[in-house]
Amino acid sequence: MSDRHISQHFETLAIHAGNTADPLTGAVVPPIYQVSTYKQDGVGGLRGGYEYSRSANPTRTALEENLAALEGGRRGLAFASGLAAEDTLLRTLLTPGDHVVIPNDAYGGTFRLFAKVATRWGVEWSVADTSDPASVRAALTPKTKAVWVETPSNPLLGITDIAAVAQVAHDAGAKLVVDNTFATPYLQQPLALGADVVVHSLTKYMGGHSDVVGGALIVSDQALGEELAYHQNAMGAVAGPFDSWLVLRGTKTLAVRMDRHSENATKIADMLTRHARVTQVLYPGLPEHPGHETAAKQMRAFGGMVSFRVEGGEEAAVDVCNRAKVFTLGESLGGVESLIEHPGRMTHASAAGSALEVPADLVRLSVGIENVDDLLQDLQQALG
Repeated sequence: MSDRHISQHFETLAIHAGNTADPLTGAVVPPIYQVSTYKQDGVGGLRGGYEYSRSANPTRTALEENLAALEGGRRGLAFASGLAAEDTLLRTLLTPGDHVVIPNDAYGGTFRLFAKVATRWGVEWSVADTSDPASVRAALTPKTKAVWVETPSNPLLGITDIAAVAQVAHDAGAKLVVDNTFATPYLQQPLALGADVVVHSLTKYMGGHSDVVGGALIVSDQALGEELAYHQNAMGAVAGPFDSWLVLRGTKTLAVRMDRHSENATKIADMLTRHARVTQVLYPGLPEHPGHETAAKQMRAFGGMVSFRVEGGEEAAVDVCNRAKVFTLGESLGGVESLIEHPGRMTHASAAGSALEVPADLVRLSVGIENVDDLLQDLQQALG
Protein backbone atom coordinates (compact mmCIF):
# COMPACT_ATOMS: atom_id res chain seq x y z
CA MET A 1 0.00 0.00 0.00
CA SER A 2 1.36 3.40 -0.99
CA ASP A 3 2.16 5.80 1.84
CA ARG A 4 -0.22 8.34 0.35
CA HIS A 5 -3.14 6.01 1.07
CA ILE A 6 -2.39 5.46 4.76
CA SER A 7 -5.13 7.96 5.57
CA GLN A 8 -7.34 10.53 3.92
CA HIS A 9 -6.82 12.92 6.84
CA PHE A 10 -4.48 15.76 5.94
CA GLU A 11 -2.54 15.85 9.21
CA THR A 12 -1.70 12.13 8.94
CA LEU A 13 -0.72 12.35 5.28
CA ALA A 14 1.52 15.33 6.03
CA ILE A 15 3.57 13.26 8.46
CA HIS A 16 3.57 9.89 6.70
CA ALA A 17 3.19 10.32 2.92
CA GLY A 18 6.58 9.79 1.29
CA ASN A 19 8.21 9.33 4.71
CA THR A 20 9.02 5.63 4.56
CA ALA A 21 11.33 4.42 7.33
CA ASP A 22 14.88 3.75 6.16
CA PRO A 23 15.07 0.00 5.32
CA LEU A 24 18.66 -0.31 6.56
CA THR A 25 18.44 1.36 9.98
CA GLY A 26 14.74 1.95 10.59
CA ALA A 27 15.32 5.71 10.81
CA VAL A 28 11.89 7.35 10.78
CA VAL A 29 13.14 10.37 8.81
CA PRO A 30 14.19 9.77 5.18
CA PRO A 31 17.95 10.23 4.75
CA ILE A 32 19.51 13.12 2.87
CA TYR A 33 20.89 11.35 -0.20
CA GLN A 34 23.65 13.85 -0.92
CA VAL A 35 24.81 12.07 -4.04
CA SER A 36 25.12 12.82 -7.74
CA THR A 37 25.36 9.35 -9.27
CA TYR A 38 24.46 5.74 -8.41
CA LYS A 39 26.17 2.37 -8.84
CA GLN A 40 24.44 0.30 -11.51
CA ASP A 41 24.11 -3.48 -11.39
CA GLY A 42 25.33 -3.90 -14.94
CA VAL A 43 24.62 -1.58 -17.86
CA GLY A 44 21.03 -0.40 -17.52
CA GLY A 45 20.60 -2.23 -14.21
CA LEU A 46 19.35 0.61 -12.05
CA ARG A 47 18.58 0.19 -8.35
CA GLY A 48 15.17 1.67 -7.73
CA GLY A 49 15.34 3.59 -11.00
CA TYR A 50 18.10 5.94 -9.86
CA GLU A 51 21.00 6.81 -12.13
CA TYR A 52 21.73 10.55 -11.76
CA SER A 53 20.35 13.02 -9.23
CA ARG A 54 19.16 15.59 -11.74
CA SER A 55 16.79 12.93 -13.07
CA ALA A 56 15.77 11.58 -9.67
CA ASN A 57 17.01 11.52 -6.09
CA PRO A 58 15.46 9.48 -3.23
CA THR A 59 15.11 12.48 -0.91
CA ARG A 60 13.42 14.50 -3.64
CA THR A 61 11.21 11.53 -4.48
CA ALA A 62 10.02 11.43 -0.87
CA LEU A 63 9.12 15.12 -1.02
CA GLU A 64 7.39 14.78 -4.39
CA GLU A 65 5.25 11.90 -3.12
CA ASN A 66 4.37 13.96 -0.06
CA LEU A 67 3.37 16.98 -2.15
CA ALA A 68 1.19 14.89 -4.46
CA ALA A 69 -0.60 13.33 -1.52
CA LEU A 70 -1.24 16.66 0.21
CA GLU A 71 -2.68 18.27 -2.92
CA GLY A 72 -4.67 15.17 -3.88
CA GLY A 73 -2.72 14.85 -7.14
CA ARG A 74 -1.12 11.96 -9.00
CA ARG A 75 2.28 13.54 -9.63
CA GLY A 76 4.34 16.06 -7.70
CA LEU A 77 7.57 17.64 -8.93
CA ALA A 78 10.00 19.66 -6.82
CA PHE A 79 12.18 22.45 -8.20
CA ALA A 80 14.98 24.76 -7.11
CA SER A 81 12.55 27.68 -6.71
CA GLY A 82 8.96 28.64 -7.34
CA LEU A 83 9.97 30.54 -10.47
CA ALA A 84 11.91 27.53 -11.73
CA ALA A 85 8.71 25.52 -11.39
CA GLU A 86 6.72 28.22 -13.21
CA ASP A 87 9.26 28.47 -16.04
CA THR A 88 9.23 24.70 -16.53
CA LEU A 89 5.44 24.72 -16.59
CA LEU A 90 5.28 27.49 -19.19
CA ARG A 91 7.73 25.77 -21.50
CA THR A 92 5.85 22.49 -21.15
CA LEU A 93 2.39 23.90 -21.84
CA LEU A 94 3.21 26.62 -24.37
CA THR A 95 4.89 27.24 -27.68
CA PRO A 96 5.66 30.60 -29.31
CA GLY A 97 2.44 32.31 -30.35
CA ASP A 98 0.33 30.84 -27.54
CA HIS A 99 -1.60 33.08 -25.17
CA VAL A 100 -2.07 33.08 -21.37
CA VAL A 101 -4.53 34.99 -19.22
CA ILE A 102 -2.81 36.26 -16.07
CA PRO A 103 -4.38 37.92 -13.01
CA ASN A 104 -4.40 41.66 -12.42
CA ASP A 105 -2.95 40.95 -8.98
CA ALA A 106 -0.05 38.54 -8.95
CA TYR A 107 3.37 38.00 -7.43
CA GLY A 108 5.84 40.43 -8.96
CA GLY A 109 8.22 37.63 -9.96
CA THR A 110 5.48 35.84 -11.86
CA PHE A 111 4.61 39.04 -13.71
CA ARG A 112 8.29 39.59 -14.52
CA LEU A 113 8.55 36.04 -15.88
CA PHE A 114 5.69 36.70 -18.29
CA ALA A 115 6.50 40.32 -19.16
CA LYS A 116 10.28 40.10 -19.50
CA VAL A 117 11.07 36.46 -20.28
CA ALA A 118 8.13 34.59 -21.81
CA THR A 119 7.29 37.56 -24.04
CA ARG A 120 10.73 37.34 -25.66
CA TRP A 121 10.00 33.68 -26.35
CA GLY A 122 6.87 34.66 -28.27
CA VAL A 123 4.25 33.97 -25.60
CA GLU A 124 1.39 36.45 -25.53
CA TRP A 125 -0.50 37.37 -22.37
CA SER A 126 -3.30 39.61 -21.22
CA VAL A 127 -4.60 40.65 -17.83
CA ALA A 128 -7.98 39.85 -16.30
CA ASP A 129 -9.68 40.31 -12.96
CA THR A 130 -9.83 36.61 -12.11
CA SER A 131 -12.28 37.26 -9.28
CA ASP A 132 -14.80 37.86 -12.09
CA PRO A 133 -15.28 34.83 -14.41
CA ALA A 134 -16.77 37.17 -17.05
CA SER A 135 -13.51 39.16 -17.07
CA VAL A 136 -11.55 35.95 -17.61
CA ARG A 137 -13.89 34.90 -20.43
CA ALA A 138 -13.48 38.28 -22.12
CA ALA A 139 -9.69 37.98 -22.02
CA LEU A 140 -9.62 34.61 -23.78
CA THR A 141 -8.45 34.35 -27.38
CA PRO A 142 -8.37 31.43 -29.83
CA LYS A 143 -4.69 31.06 -28.87
CA THR A 144 -5.26 30.85 -25.10
CA LYS A 145 -3.69 27.71 -23.68
CA ALA A 146 -3.71 28.54 -19.97
CA VAL A 147 -5.45 30.70 -17.39
CA TRP A 148 -3.25 31.62 -14.42
CA VAL A 149 -4.77 32.30 -11.01
CA GLU A 150 -3.52 33.22 -7.54
CA THR A 151 -6.06 32.85 -4.75
CA PRO A 152 -5.63 34.45 -2.31
CA SER A 153 -3.63 36.80 -4.52
CA ASN A 154 -0.39 38.58 -3.78
CA PRO A 155 -0.46 41.25 -2.36
CA LEU A 156 -4.11 42.41 -2.50
CA LEU A 157 -5.59 39.16 -1.14
CA GLY A 158 -8.13 38.82 -3.95
CA ILE A 159 -10.20 35.64 -4.14
CA THR A 160 -10.99 33.67 -7.29
CA ASP A 161 -13.76 31.09 -7.52
CA ILE A 162 -11.60 28.19 -8.70
CA ALA A 163 -14.44 25.97 -9.87
CA ALA A 164 -16.09 28.78 -11.86
CA VAL A 165 -12.87 29.87 -13.58
CA ALA A 166 -11.93 26.24 -14.27
CA GLN A 167 -15.18 25.90 -16.19
CA VAL A 168 -14.43 29.06 -18.18
CA ALA A 169 -10.91 27.84 -19.01
CA HIS A 170 -11.98 24.32 -19.94
CA ASP A 171 -14.80 25.57 -22.15
CA ALA A 172 -12.11 27.38 -24.15
CA GLY A 173 -9.82 24.36 -24.27
CA ALA A 174 -7.33 25.95 -21.87
CA LYS A 175 -5.81 24.62 -18.67
CA LEU A 176 -6.25 26.28 -15.30
CA VAL A 177 -3.10 26.90 -13.27
CA VAL A 178 -3.57 27.84 -9.60
CA ASP A 179 -0.79 29.26 -7.48
CA ASN A 180 -1.70 27.84 -4.07
CA THR A 181 1.25 29.33 -2.17
CA PHE A 182 -0.78 31.61 0.12
CA ALA A 183 -3.45 29.04 0.98
CA THR A 184 -1.38 25.83 1.01
CA PRO A 185 -3.05 22.44 0.47
CA TYR A 186 -4.17 22.43 4.10
CA LEU A 187 -6.52 25.36 3.52
CA GLN A 188 -7.43 24.82 -0.14
CA GLN A 189 -7.43 21.98 -2.70
CA PRO A 190 -7.44 23.46 -6.23
CA LEU A 191 -7.23 20.13 -8.07
CA ALA A 192 -10.43 18.95 -6.40
CA LEU A 193 -12.08 22.19 -7.58
CA GLY A 194 -11.14 21.68 -11.23
CA ALA A 195 -7.63 23.08 -11.58
CA ASP A 196 -5.21 21.27 -13.89
CA VAL A 197 -1.95 22.36 -12.27
CA VAL A 198 -1.08 23.61 -8.78
CA VAL A 199 2.00 25.78 -8.33
CA HIS A 200 3.84 26.38 -5.07
CA SER A 201 6.71 28.41 -3.83
CA LEU A 202 7.89 25.86 -1.28
CA THR A 203 10.01 28.64 0.19
CA LYS A 204 6.93 29.97 1.94
CA TYR A 205 4.46 28.06 4.13
CA MET A 206 5.40 24.58 2.94
CA GLY A 207 8.98 24.97 4.19
CA GLY A 208 7.71 27.27 6.89
CA HIS A 209 10.98 28.28 8.55
CA SER A 210 12.60 30.82 6.16
CA ASP A 211 15.57 28.53 5.64
CA VAL A 212 15.00 27.00 2.18
CA VAL A 213 14.14 28.03 -1.38
CA GLY A 214 12.07 25.69 -3.54
CA GLY A 215 9.13 25.28 -5.87
CA ALA A 216 6.64 22.62 -6.91
CA LEU A 217 4.11 21.56 -9.51
CA ILE A 218 1.34 19.07 -8.75
CA VAL A 219 -1.08 17.58 -11.30
CA SER A 220 -3.84 15.00 -11.44
CA ASP A 221 -3.33 14.01 -15.08
CA GLN A 222 -0.68 11.32 -15.40
CA ALA A 223 0.22 12.22 -18.99
CA LEU A 224 0.76 15.89 -18.10
CA GLY A 225 2.82 14.76 -15.13
CA GLU A 226 5.08 12.77 -17.45
CA GLU A 227 5.50 15.77 -19.76
CA LEU A 228 6.43 17.98 -16.83
CA ALA A 229 8.87 15.39 -15.50
CA TYR A 230 10.54 15.23 -18.92
CA HIS A 231 11.01 18.99 -18.96
CA GLN A 232 12.10 19.02 -15.32
CA ASN A 233 14.94 16.66 -16.21
CA ALA A 234 15.72 18.36 -19.53
CA MET A 235 15.86 21.85 -18.03
CA GLY A 236 17.46 20.79 -14.78
CA ALA A 237 16.29 23.31 -12.15
CA VAL A 238 15.57 20.58 -9.61
CA ALA A 239 15.36 20.73 -5.84
CA GLY A 240 18.55 19.52 -4.17
CA PRO A 241 18.45 16.73 -1.57
CA PHE A 242 19.02 18.94 1.48
CA ASP A 243 16.45 21.47 0.32
CA SER A 244 14.00 18.63 -0.30
CA TRP A 245 14.65 17.30 3.20
CA LEU A 246 14.03 20.74 4.74
CA VAL A 247 10.69 21.14 2.95
CA LEU A 248 9.68 17.59 3.87
CA ARG A 249 10.37 18.49 7.49
CA GLY A 250 8.25 21.61 7.08
CA THR A 251 5.18 19.90 5.63
CA LYS A 252 4.88 17.68 8.70
CA THR A 253 3.83 20.66 10.82
CA LEU A 254 1.95 22.55 8.09
CA ALA A 255 -1.52 21.94 9.53
CA VAL A 256 -0.75 23.12 13.05
CA ARG A 257 1.19 26.11 11.76
CA MET A 258 -1.55 27.20 9.37
CA ASP A 259 -4.11 26.99 12.15
CA ARG A 260 -2.02 29.40 14.22
CA HIS A 261 -1.18 31.68 11.27
CA SER A 262 -4.88 31.97 10.46
CA GLU A 263 -5.92 32.53 14.06
CA ASN A 264 -3.34 35.32 14.55
CA ALA A 265 -4.11 36.95 11.20
CA THR A 266 -7.82 37.07 11.97
CA LYS A 267 -7.17 38.95 15.21
CA ILE A 268 -4.76 41.34 13.54
CA ALA A 269 -7.14 42.07 10.67
CA ASP A 270 -9.89 42.82 13.16
CA MET A 271 -7.66 45.25 15.08
CA LEU A 272 -6.59 47.01 11.87
CA THR A 273 -10.19 47.58 10.80
CA ARG A 274 -10.67 49.63 13.96
CA HIS A 275 -7.44 51.66 13.74
CA ALA A 276 -7.88 55.34 12.86
CA ARG A 277 -4.82 55.45 10.57
CA VAL A 278 -5.82 52.42 8.50
CA THR A 279 -7.97 53.24 5.48
CA GLN A 280 -8.55 49.69 4.20
CA VAL A 281 -7.85 46.15 5.39
CA LEU A 282 -7.50 43.36 2.83
CA TYR A 283 -8.15 39.96 4.40
CA PRO A 284 -10.58 37.35 3.02
CA GLY A 285 -11.67 36.40 6.54
CA LEU A 286 -13.41 39.75 6.99
CA PRO A 287 -17.15 39.59 6.16
CA GLU A 288 -16.86 42.84 4.19
CA HIS A 289 -14.16 41.40 1.89
CA PRO A 290 -15.71 41.02 -1.60
CA GLY A 291 -14.37 37.46 -1.87
CA HIS A 292 -15.31 36.38 1.64
CA GLU A 293 -18.20 34.15 0.63
CA THR A 294 -16.16 32.37 -2.04
CA ALA A 295 -13.18 31.98 0.29
CA ALA A 296 -15.41 30.52 2.99
CA LYS A 297 -16.71 28.02 0.43
CA GLN A 298 -13.37 26.80 -0.91
CA MET A 299 -10.98 27.33 2.01
CA ARG A 300 -10.73 25.68 5.43
CA ALA A 301 -9.58 28.99 6.99
CA PHE A 302 -8.39 32.32 5.62
CA GLY A 303 -4.62 32.13 5.97
CA GLY A 304 -1.87 34.21 7.48
CA MET A 305 -1.49 37.05 4.97
CA VAL A 306 -2.96 40.49 5.68
CA SER A 307 -2.52 43.68 3.66
CA PHE A 308 -3.66 47.14 4.64
CA ARG A 309 -3.52 50.72 3.40
CA VAL A 310 -2.63 53.68 5.59
CA GLU A 311 -3.51 57.34 5.51
CA GLY A 312 -0.66 59.58 4.48
CA GLY A 313 0.37 57.77 1.32
CA GLU A 314 3.59 56.01 0.38
CA GLU A 315 5.92 57.62 2.91
CA ALA A 316 3.52 56.84 5.75
CA ALA A 317 3.37 53.20 4.66
CA VAL A 318 7.15 52.97 4.47
CA ASP A 319 7.40 54.57 7.93
CA VAL A 320 5.08 51.91 9.40
CA CYS A 321 7.34 49.20 7.97
CA ASN A 322 10.45 50.84 9.37
CA ARG A 323 8.95 51.34 12.86
CA ALA A 324 7.96 47.71 13.39
CA LYS A 325 10.07 45.76 15.88
CA VAL A 326 8.56 42.29 16.35
CA PHE A 327 7.55 42.19 12.70
CA THR A 328 10.77 41.82 10.71
CA LEU A 329 11.17 44.08 7.68
CA GLY A 330 11.84 41.64 4.88
CA GLU A 331 10.63 40.06 1.68
CA SER A 332 9.11 36.58 1.36
CA LEU A 333 6.46 35.16 3.65
CA GLY A 334 5.14 32.04 5.31
CA GLY A 335 7.77 31.53 8.00
CA VAL A 336 7.10 31.10 11.70
CA GLU A 337 8.28 34.67 12.26
CA SER A 338 6.14 37.65 11.29
CA LEU A 339 7.30 39.81 8.38
CA ILE A 340 6.29 43.27 7.19
CA GLU A 341 7.05 44.86 3.83
CA HIS A 342 6.16 47.63 1.39
CA PRO A 343 5.16 45.78 -1.82
CA GLY A 344 5.46 48.83 -4.08
CA ARG A 345 9.16 49.23 -3.29
CA MET A 346 10.00 45.61 -2.52
CA THR A 347 8.34 42.42 -3.79
CA HIS A 348 6.25 44.08 -6.51
CA ALA A 349 8.63 46.76 -7.77
CA SER A 350 8.80 44.94 -11.12
CA ALA A 351 5.08 45.63 -11.66
CA ALA A 352 5.47 49.42 -11.42
CA GLY A 353 3.80 51.19 -14.33
CA SER A 354 1.85 48.09 -15.39
CA ALA A 355 -1.72 46.92 -14.90
CA LEU A 356 -0.42 45.02 -11.87
CA GLU A 357 1.06 48.05 -10.08
CA VAL A 358 0.13 47.98 -6.40
CA PRO A 359 -1.05 50.96 -4.32
CA ALA A 360 1.79 53.04 -2.92
CA ASP A 361 0.17 53.19 0.52
CA LEU A 362 -0.03 49.40 0.86
CA VAL A 363 1.65 47.41 3.64
CA ARG A 364 1.76 43.59 3.52
CA LEU A 365 2.03 41.38 6.57
CA SER A 366 3.02 37.75 6.80
CA VAL A 367 1.59 36.97 10.22
CA GLY A 368 3.70 34.45 12.10
CA ILE A 369 2.96 32.17 15.01
CA GLU A 370 4.26 34.36 17.83
CA ASN A 371 2.01 35.39 20.72
CA VAL A 372 -0.63 37.49 19.02
CA ASP A 373 -0.68 40.10 21.80
CA ASP A 374 2.95 40.95 21.02
CA LEU A 375 2.11 41.29 17.34
CA LEU A 376 -0.88 43.52 18.01
CA GLN A 377 1.13 45.76 20.31
CA ASP A 378 3.92 46.05 17.75
CA LEU A 379 1.57 47.10 14.97
CA GLN A 380 -0.16 49.63 17.18
CA GLN A 381 3.14 51.31 18.05
CA ALA A 382 4.29 51.17 14.40
CA LEU A 383 1.09 52.88 13.28
CA GLY A 384 1.54 55.52 15.99
